[in-house]
This record gives sequence, C-alpha cells and structure tokens, in this order.
Amino acid sequence: MLTILGFTMIATFLVLIMMKKMSPIAALVLIPALFCVIVGKGAHLGDYVLEGVGNLAPTAAMLMFAIVYFGVMIDVGLFDPIVRGILRFCRADPLRIVVGTALLAAIVSLDGDGSTTFMITVSAMYPLYKRLGMSLVVMTGVAATANGVMNTLPWGGPTARAATALELDAADIFVPMIPALGVGLLFVIGLAYVLGRRERKRLGYLSLDEALEPRSETVLVKAGGPGAAAGTATGGTPATGGPADAGAGADGGEGDTAEEEFQGLDPNRPTLRPKLYWFNAGLTVALLASMIMELLPIPVLFLLGAALALTVNYPSMTDQKARIAAHADNVLNVSGMVFAAAVFTGVLTGTGMVEHMADWLVGAIPEGMGPHMAVVTGLLSLPLTYFMSNDGFYFGVLPVLAEAGAAHGVSPLEIARASLVGQALHMSSPLVPAVYVLVGMAKVEFGDHTRFTVKWAALTSLVVLGAGILFGII
Repeated sequence: MLTILGFTMIATFLVLIMMKKMSPIAALVLIPALFCVIVGKGAHLGDYVLEGVGNLAPTAAMLMFAIVYFGVMIDVGLFDPIVRGILRFCRADPLRIVVGTALLAAIVSLDGDGSTTFMITVSAMYPLYKRLGMSLVVMTGVAATANGVMNTLPWGGPTARAATALELDAADIFVPMIPALGVGLLFVIGLAYVLGRRERKRLGYLSLDEALEPRSETVLVKAGGPGAAAGTATGGTPATGGPADAGAGADGGEGDTAEEEFQGLDPNRPTLRPKLYWFNAGLTVALLASMIMELLPIPVLFLLGAALALTVNYPSMTDQKARIAAHADNVLNVSGMVFAAAVFTGVLTGTGMVEHMADWLVGAIPEGMGPHMAVVTGLLSLPLTYFMSNDGFYFGVLPVLAEAGAAHGVSPLEIARASLVGQALHMSSPLVPAVYVLVGMAKVEFGDHTRFTVKWAALTSLVVLGAGILFGII
C-alpha cells in the first residue's frame, strides 16, 4: 500500500505542477501533507517536516548566501567580460547562443556545485535570450542537462556517495566512466545545436551591434523563417514568431521592458566597481577553490564570502541594504522552495514510502536479469534519482542492487558506474534545490521546464548508458 501511495503522491505532484493547477511551493507542502494523513500518520507530520527541514537547512543557507554573493558579483560587473565574450562568439545567432549555453554550463560545472553553475550561466545568457525573444526553457533545459552530465565529477556528489555506499575508491568509479560521460556531453552539445537551429529558424538572427542596441531604437528584421517581419523603429515592439515546439508555454520575451534587458551589460550602472575587479575575481576564485578543497562547509564559505563582498564593494550601510533588497526576491523564492521540498522529502522518507518503493522496484527485477544487473542499475537510476534524493538512492537502494549483482558475479564497480548515468535527469528533479535557482533566475515556470527538459535529459542518460555498454565500462 505504501508503495502505491508513494508513486501516487509523486505522480499527483508532477501532474498538478505541469498542468499549472498549483504552484510548486503549494504542491510541495499540501500534497505530502494530505498523503501523510491518508497513510494514517498525520499525527507525525510535524516530526517528518522538522526532520526534513533539518536535513535541508544547510542547503537552504548555502543557496541564500550564494544568491547574495553571486548577485553582488553580477552587480559589480565581475561577469560582464564573460557576457560580452559570449556575445561576440554567439554573434546574436540563436544557434550559437544555445550551443554557448551548453558550453558555458559545462565549463562552470567544474566547480561541482549546480547552484553556482546555474547562477553564472543564467546571469550571462538571460539578457541575450530576452533581447532576442528566444525560448527561456531552451536555456534552462540545456543548462540543466549539461550540468547533470558534469555532476558526476568526484567532488560533485554522486560519485562520492556511490564510493562511500559500496566502500570503493571514487577514482576507480569515475575515471573509467570518462569516455561514456564525454559522449553524453557531446550529445548535449549536439542537442543544443538542434534546438539552436529551431530557434534560428523561428527568429532569424541579428548582427552583434544590432543586438546590443536598445530595443526601442532598433529595427529587428527576422531572417531565415517563413513569415519574417520587421518591428517598428520608433518604440514599437518588434514582431516575434509564434512559439516553437521547444518553447511552448515558456516566457518567450513578450512584454519586455527596457529596464529588464541587458542590465548586466549597462556600462554606466551605478553598482559597478571597476577598481575592485581583481579583488572580486580573486575572492571568487578563492571561494571556489575552498569549496573544492573542502576547507569549510559550503554554507559557511558563502556566508563569509557574501559578507566580505558586501563590506568591501559597498562600505555604506545604505548601499548594502539596497543590494540585499535587490536580491531578496530570488532569496525568498529559492529558500522557500527548499523548505517546501523538505516537507515532501520528510513525508516521503518518514512514512517509509521511499523504502517500500525501492524494495518493490528491486523485487520486480526478473531473476533472469541477474547477470545484467549493471544495465538494470543504469536504467533504474533514471526514475529513482528523479523521484528520490541522491542520498536516498545511493545509500538506500544502491547497496541492495550491488548485493543482487554480486550474487550473479557482477562487480560492485560496474554497479557503481552504472548508477551515475541518471544524473542528467536528476538535475531537473523537483527534489533538487539547485533547479529552483535555475528556473527562478530565468523566470521560467517549473512545470514548463519539466515538460520540456525531462525527455531530453532522459535521452541523454540513455546515451551515456549506451556508450558505457559499448565501451565495456558497464
């Protein structure tokens, strides 16, 4: 019964948010609360929620101060050269822009933290997507999938969890997987190319100079698609094509205001601190290096970094309050989403639904599949890491799968490697706090992001699994 209720609760949540019948925060709180009562454990709801909040509180703190830190870095102009460099590479061509999004997300993912990856990627690319009227779900989908592939780095989390759970060396798990993960990353870049061609066909492209001009003074001529049209040259809103398949239901740029566009590139904005550029760059490098070296817990590092960045760049209390207020909306949305997710995970775990779901899935594996447990593990990693936290999967389910594989002579190393393939899909799970940073900063509905991304992310995971089998890694 708990198995059925667990799957029903997750399905109900996904359906309601994708159909936009409830906001993610409301759905994350009310649906598990209802199912907790249905299970007959409503009296324990408070305990489950507090336990979930306790587990996610460090993540919420990290995200709050990370948003403030990177928000300040954007304000002072640290990422302006990156944005301009990407603009010059992209040349206002939608195809290059989408490919550039994939490359930027993959490169920044080397720090091992999804939240910072999404903050930097969205900060760099969002103004260009908005300026050209491109589909924002293409940006969030490509960024999330690229980050999911790179999330398998030993310091990214999943590999370390798999190594710990099975008492293996993380390098023995990760290094042989590099060719398969490389194929997965190439697939994401290829996917970005295809999606970019769709956007180019829908919108055409501008020269770099045209893209950087204020919209009210620019004649936007769309090339390369049927029904191309020009916008007005005197303050009118340029014509935009109908929503492409890739961006249906997403914010495609309608209703933009001049203030929303290219704020990050305004060379005269009062928040810039050009004389402190190298201080801010050095502080950011030191912060990321400290994260990788694990000198202090990540929430503590971002807390210290945010306080130092505010104090040095904005000595005036008035300016500091203004910068905090400017980013308060993002902080509240993301931290609120994390604590709401704590209700969902707390109920799912506390009632025992996760355990029963995992046992049912493992028990449903046919006996004849025993010698192929590595492939089975790879396939199961897609739904299980989507519907469960990485901790739940790697510490709760993976040891059971490894034990079943060992009974048929399958090496725990193969099981551990196969368990990584679902990470491309995992990074768009509603249980991953970083995804709320992504959709929140991009101003995309979570349901729209899910509907667009899941199929491509799942396909990417299957490509990694196929490459692993082909190369004899899995």
